[in-house]
Amino acid sequence: MSYDQIRLDKHEGIALLTLYRPEKMNAFTADMMAEIIAALDDCDADDGVRAVIFTGHGEKAYCAGADLGGGGDTFDYDKRADKLGQLPPGVSKSPVAEDGTINWSHPLVQDGGGRVTMRIFAAKKPVLGAINGAAVGIGATMTLPMDARLASETARYGFVFARRGIVPEAASSWFLPRLIGIANAVDLCYSGRLISAAEAHEKGLVQSVHAPGALIDAAIAKAREMTADSAPVSVALTRHMLWRMLGAPHPIHAHRWDSRVIFSRGRSPDAVEGVMSFLEKRPPNFTASVANDYPWFDEFEDTPPYS
Repeated sequence: MSYDQIRLDKHEGIALLTLYRPEKMNAFTADMMAEIIAALDDCDADDGVRAVIFTGHGEKAYCAGADLGGGGDTFDYDKRADKLGQLPPGVSKSPVAEDGTINWSHPLVQDGGGRVTMRIFAAKKPVLGAINGAAVGIGATMTLPMDARLASETARYGFVFARRGIVPEAASSWFLPRLIGIANAVDLCYSGRLISAAEAHEKGLVQSVHAPGALIDAAIAKAREMTADSAPVSVALTRHMLWRMLGAPHPIHAHRWDSRVIFSRGRSPDAVEGVMSFLEKRPPNFTASVANDYPWFDEFEDTPPYS
């Protein structure tokens, strides 16, 4: 498909997804949300893509947060014309009934940033962030479910929600404390203060900091390091297992899942190739397809409904 608010470029196994609203510091909109989700669907279905790297257009901003062009109604979603355009046919135009009750399952209640992070969470390819400038609000929270975040020396992070009279979104109350610890998470979210790339690195929010001109090359090198010698289906499964087990109440859940996956993968040609290439001291040639051969185990992978 064609895109308006992002760019998607594929080259030698890497998909570069660039947030592209030059006049608005790549600020987030409902249309950008839909395009990001569509691009990730495209990449998951394309076995030529081994990893996806997010970045922002230009040198000033990765994503400056939600587009505040709606003024005071920016976060009042049932008044937003751009949000109304995303409604399925036949769905009421507002979640608020005439008697004032609210349908909490209505699409206009569901946070658009959360829809993006849930899609990144579900991705079958490693997802990396090359944070080239200001990452504020949803610009910060959308990076949290990525597998690695590399930052430019000029990058700034800001979880500014309380300063805008709202709260952290995009499921960041789940992701952020797991990445940087609860003490750091409450510090950044209560205060809403901006932090430098160096402080983000010190807190573990980003893995490395680079000169602006070296950022994309460093992200590509990291993506290749993650994927070059590994079976694509195994990487996809490992990604899901590691992220989902962060919330498991007991390690027996991991034991049950990895037992099933080891059994399934052990019967695949990839397992034969992985052993034989090692014994024969040659690079592996894995042939299983993420798009077609991913073994799905419903009890572990099914996403609970949003309601």
